[in-house]
Amino acid sequence: MILERFKVPEKDQVLVDDAALRRTVTQIFEKLGVSPDDAAEAGEVLTMTDLRGVETHGVSNMLRAYVRDYKAGKLDPRPGWRMVRESPGTAVIDAERRLGIIIGPKAMRLAVEKARRVGVGVVTVFNSGHFGAIGHFAMQAAEQNMVGVCFTGAGLSVVPTFASKPLLGTNPIALAAPARHEAPMLFDAATSAIAGNKIRLAMRVGSPLLPGWVTDKDGTPIMEEKPIFDRDDVYQAPLGGTREQGSHKGYGFALMAEVLSTVLSGALPTMLVPGSGSKNHFAAYNIEAFTDLEQFKDTMDTMLRTLRTAKPAAGQERVLYPGLSEAEEIQHRRAHGIPLHKEVIQWFAECTSEFGLAPLVTMR
Repeated sequence: MILERFKVPEKDQVLVDDAALRRTVTQIFEKLGVSPDDAAEAGEVLTMTDLRGVETHGVSNMLRAYVRDYKAGKLDPRPGWRMVRESPGTAVIDAERRLGIIIGPKAMRLAVEKARRVGVGVVTVFNSGHFGAIGHFAMQAAEQNMVGVCFTGAGLSVVPTFASKPLLGTNPIALAAPARHEAPMLFDAATSAIAGNKIRLAMRVGSPLLPGWVTDKDGTPIMEEKPIFDRDDVYQAPLGGTREQGSHKGYGFALMAEVLSTVLSGALPTMLVPGSGSKNHFAAYNIEAFTDLEQFKDTMDTMLRTLRTAKPAAGQERVLYPGLSEAEEIQHRRAHGIPLHKEVIQWFAECTSEFGLAPLVTMR
């Protein structure tokens, strides 16, 4: 769940119905030359991301970047991909510079199909645009009674422990698993101390970064709260921030994601080829190939309920498990609207006007 410091202040909020947001986002993609089916896919990924409360990877930060990249010719709007290698349980795909949030759902569906046939399906993708919140793809598998796993290798923003310059991306890891009555488990986190897009959110809402989240331009972790006005003033630290707080673990997780996403695709890491695009790993585990599905769901329910009902520490309201707050946020935002920053609404107004589209309809 996103920290309070990154949420849109109530005075700056404009509420938008998810159906209206999905419709406008889809129309914008179509104006960029994306096919109606692919535009709808992209609109669904971004809208669900905002419904889950993952505002770092929703329309606020990402849509304008995607529009910019399509306009600049960095992304190919045409449907398709190139299958490089395939076996009954695996596939390697060259996205040929297509947007990751369009390729991702298709890749996970392919992984799920393979898992149905042989128990496990793994699909790697390289040469892609941004994949957004990869937990969305892991949840695709969970909705098909499978365990979904995703890794991403992309970018050059994170400084390895003891290094002086960035050599890795934020390289997120996601896992989703179904339950029966409890909300599904959904873990989706960067292997950096703070996700890159959270820095943009912090700049928008005027919130300082906490100690150990970023480094100076020499790679030294900044160990006091720091207001940030320019994204290029800092580098990102691995999860843990400093060696004493476990940054070597975040560094190792980032390298693990790089191996599974990039090297396993036959591609080169961004540290070797800057600007080489995103690489991703999609895996689906067919639960019935391992154990009884109903038993799995019952055990998940018992485990997640035990966590949810655990006695909280003094001063804490309750214990959460990964995915619980996202499931609750979906229900709340579907009923009451998605809160977007007024600056984002202004961007939508400019974008829809430029493309000759009807303005984004807001609730207030």
